Amino acid sequence: MTMTRSGPQSTELQQLRRLVQERTADLQRVKAEYDNYRKRVRRDRLAVREIAAANVLKALLPVLDAVDRACAKEPLTPGLKDIADSLQEQLGSLGATSFGQVGDPFDPACHHALIHHVCAAADRLLCSAVLRPGYRLGEHLLRPATVEVTGPAPPARSAPASECGVRGSPARADKPPLPVVRS
Repeated sequence: MTMTRSGPQSTELQQLRRLVQERTADLQRVKAEYDNYRKRVRRDRLAVREIAAANVLKALLPVLDAVDRACAKEPLTPGLKDIADSLQEQLGSLGATSFGQVGDPFDPACHHALIHHVCAAADRLLCSAVLRPGYRLGEHLLRPATVEVTGPAPPARSAPASECGVRGSPARADKPPLPVVRS
């Protein structure tokens, strides 16, 4: 004679199974939330570290410029060479990289052009002199490279709206045009 489970025991077993499933689902949800929290905290820590490094590097760029000017104008003494090398090494260890080379295509997103030399034979703007290198920290621009560019003449500008008798926005006084040097 085989015994089958009676009604109350079967109902109690089903309730226990349902309770175990609910608790398991709760535990899985809490674990997923905790994993997401850990990832978010890690990402935030990296972002704060990168911001701090960028702030330190931006503060050191004038020092680096002064050392570069001294190296270019003064006889390179062992002490000055050690300072320059150490500064470059430390900037590199923080992840900073310099950019801006003669011959690079001009990119207004990362270059600041001071002078435009017109060359009718050129089909695009190229950096013809680097006046001050630019720096990046990873993909973030710390400072654009200050350059002279050589390339085709800029397109002719129309007269300002106020001179044409047309109402419109005045020419921007905060953005003077680049000086054009015609060769």
